[in-house]
Amino acid sequence: MAEPTLKELQARVRAFADDRDWGQFHSPRNLAMAVSVEANELLELYLWSTDDGPQPHVAERVPKVAEEAADVLMCLLNLCDRAGIDLADALDKKLIDADKKYPADKVRGQAKKYDEY
Repeated sequence: MAEPTLKELQARVRAFADDRDWGQFHSPRNLAMAVSVEANELLELYLWSTDDGPQPHVAERVPKVAEEAADVLMCLLNLCDRAGIDLADALDKKLIDADKKYPADKVRGQAKKYDEY
């Protein structure tokens, strides 16, 4: 079975929300906030982890990472759907721009911003 495309997943997210009449709550502004909330729930799983220790540091949190990552993606796909954004196209354009801003031969192994090298 083929992996679903972003467009297919976006349509499933739309249908899920439509079946529950949640569109009334899904303005782009509210969905952008939901992305942030879900991203912070993902981040919370790593709170107090050390860089050289287990990630996350509480073993019971490990399965929750995938759940929270999926929540972030679901909110993001919903936001893009409501805002008329083709996420795959936006990411493609962003990668092209990032490649110009961060040429591999200049930034390899460095953690500098594009205006610092």
